[in-house]
Amino acid sequence: MPQNGLRYPMINGVEPSWSNLVVNIGGSPVTGITGIDYSDDQVIENVMGAGQVPVSRGYGNIEPKASITLLRSEVEVIRQASSTGRLQDIAPFEIIVCFMPMNGGATVTHKLRNCQFKNDALSMKQGDSKNEVTLDLACWIQWI
Repeated sequence: MPQNGLRYPMINGVEPSWSNLVVNIGGSPVTGITGIDYSDDQVIENVMGAGQVPVSRGYGNIEPKASITLLRSEVEVIRQASSTGRLQDIAPFEIIVCFMPMNGGATVTHKLRNCQFKNDALSMKQGDSKNEVTLDLACWIQWI
């Protein structure tokens, strides 16, 4: 407890964690996922006018960034959607990320829209017990 005696309330009592995460790619649940990372940055600049302080603010482009880390077996299942065998040739798809709270609280949903794979890769070495692949995505993010 803080020294001033104030208590900070818990929201829904449970912090979202990996065990609460459900990911769907193209409408199918993905179990071979070991990581997902997404963000968006926007150009936000102060606009200067007369004097030394900004007179307004300008807003520029939004740049989403996303990647997903999958087990090799999951990548090969997804690859079957490509007529050429290239992940980059798969038609745009949607990734839905849901945090499903264990205590019955509100579900938080994010949608990665119009996704396409930007790369494909394979890297393995002696002693590896699994093969994870990190794939970069072109997309836009809907923070619902």
